[in-house]
Amino acid sequence: MIKLDKHLYEVQVAGLSLKLKSSHDENTVRELSSLVDKKVNEALALGKNVSFQNALLLAALHLAEDITLLKQSANNKLDNLEQKSLDILSELEDSPISRIRIDS
Repeated sequence: MIKLDKHLYEVQVAGLSLKLKSSHDENTVRELSSLVDKKVNEALALGKNVSFQNALLLAALHLAEDITLLKQSANNKLDNLEQKSLDILSELEDSPISRIRIDS
């Protein structure tokens, strides 16, 4: 098992001070914390009746939606790329040039 070096970071998310251990660099940890903070604050800004817990759930759902849509998009692009590759291979196999042999 590979042991990753983890560093301790102090961040603020949604007004809460947190100590995080992470193998990521400081910029990545700050970027992730900032993103979560932004999403929670956006959810809290929806109205006075939005509780902190609901804002956390809304932020989590929004981030999950972003991840899911990005995964779907990436998978669709990979599927298209795979199909194009198969089409090109098929064309190459069917071309007259594929029948030419060079004997050494």
